[in-house]
Amino acid sequence: MDRREILKWIALYTGAAMIGGEFLLSGCKAPTGKDITFSGKNLALLNEIGETIIPATDTPGAKDANVAKVMEVVVRDCYWPEHQKAFIEGIAQIDVESNKKFAKTFMELTAEQRTQLLNDLEQVAKKYNEEVDKKDEPRRKKLDEEDKSYDFIGSPKHYYTMMKQLTMLAYFSSEECITKAFNYMPVPGKYDGAYKWMPGDKLFYI
Repeated sequence: MDRREILKWIALYTGAAMIGGEFLLSGCKAPTGKDITFSGKNLALLNEIGETIIPATDTPGAKDANVAKVMEVVVRDCYWPEHQKAFIEGIAQIDVESNKKFAKTFMELTAEQRTQLLNDLEQVAKKYNEEVDKKDEPRRKKLDEEDKSYDFIGSPKHYYTMMKQLTMLAYFSSEECITKAFNYMPVPGKYDGAYKWMPGDKLFYI
């Protein structure tokens, strides 16, 4: 599974193209992105959000993979300023929504409450992103007619969509996931056409 395949899978799972994906694939920085850093408090919050999305079971979870640090790098290097702004404002908005629903900050919630809150945000994000896509469509079509070689930069998606995308990217690219959540087979490896794989066995990561 290479980075391109991960990005395709994330887009299918979240219903939105991976924000900053063009720079992730090219290894370049967004030309006008700001050099930002997250506070320790923000990193801790993002790791807990990630852990709610991908919790530890018999395999490591998002917090074990320290997904927040990858989020920081991608938001800094691969997001355009308007996407950076939406993401950073979203970090604060998480506690606004948490207090509105439970009269507690996200960090104070139980695991069940965190899941409930993020499930609610998932539904809000879906409707929000649909509206964003509708708004962007005329501009997208106009750009396609004028210059098909230019990558269209869409309006920011809902902050929770960005958080979920980055959680998945960081986790499925991490050493913790690759070596412990999958049957890791380093390359070069041998081919075994008679390997006995049983339902429930870990998938192979090559």
